[in-house]
Amino acid sequence: PAPAPAPAPAGASLAGTTVPFTGMQAAVSKNMLASLAVPEFRVAYTIKTDAFDAMYRKLKPKGVTMTALLCKAVGVALGRHPIMYAACTDAGDGIVYNENVNVAVAVAMPDGGLITPVLKDADSTDIYQLSRNWGDLVKRARSKQLAPDEYSTGTFTVSNLGMFGVDKFDAVLPPGTAGILAVGGTKKVVAADADGRIGVESQMTVNLTADHRIVYGADGAEFLKTLADVIQNPDQLTM
Repeated sequence: PAPAPAPAPAGASLAGTTVPFTGMQAAVSKNMLASLAVPEFRVAYTIKTDAFDAMYRKLKPKGVTMTALLCKAVGVALGRHPIMYAACTDAGDGIVYNENVNVAVAVAMPDGGLITPVLKDADSTDIYQLSRNWGDLVKRARSKQLAPDEYSTGTFTVSNLGMFGVDKFDAVLPPGTAGILAVGGTKKVVAADADGRIGVESQMTVNLTADHRIVYGADGAEFLKTLADVIQNPDQLTM
């Protein structure tokens, strides 16, 4: 028999067409436009990750995911900086301090758009439960079975492109929140320690985008410094 024809390149069938947004894509577009009304600023920070990576290797066999471990670290750091999970009032004349550290995580959807499942109380939920929660959220997000409060109650957002080999990037601030953290991948670099000795260590760069109406440069820098301390001393994440 004749050989089967080669499959058409991805997207070839869409050439020359106009495809309307899905409901989710339309919602994302609306939110991105709304973010343009917010004065943003960005701060980058490079963090040594050797101890954090070792902690992950130790916990992975117990069902802990990297996303949950990272969000736990972010949650612990946020808990020490309430302004970072606050929000500006709708009228732009005050600050709403939220009661919960709810970390939303950007997840791309197979049919376009993205959704932000929320790890609630990421600062106080133990890492094992947080990992179970994340697994359940992702599974139901992919099948579009999340309840509104499971994707719309984030008080801070994390976007991680490190698994795609991205070193660093900027993220767009979701409306109604004070900040979003863009997380790049870990890479080996040659660096000097505090005593000037040269060695190889693992580093990652995180970029914070924040609402400048309520968060100032020093606030962002102090939060990132705390996050770096938590990641570089990760034993506290299992307490």
